[in-house]
Amino acid sequence: MTTSGVLAQEPFDASAPWRLSPQVALRDEAFGALAYHYGNRRLIFLKSKEVLEVVRQLEHYDSADAAIDAVVGEARRPAYRRALASLERSEVLVAR
Repeated sequence: MTTSGVLAQEPFDASAPWRLSPQVALRDEAFGALAYHYGNRRLIFLKSKEVLEVVRQLEHYDSADAAIDAVVGEARRPAYRRALASLERSEVLVAR
């Protein structure tokens, strides 16, 4: 816990295996997808088809980095790591 009383957030480990939370449903949309978390009742926007593809591919790779590498060009990989980190903080992604 920090001095402000807020729990410190562990940084997203892109070298670890991740998957879509079993409490999350994805719905394809023209812009990407909507992710609805049935546990915390959050609605999250996945703002591109590529982010959606990376999320769907996570369970097939040994790490988030490997899934990102399979879908996204090298120059855009840091942005996708940040997107996955945000999805993990929203409980859309869980560690395997």
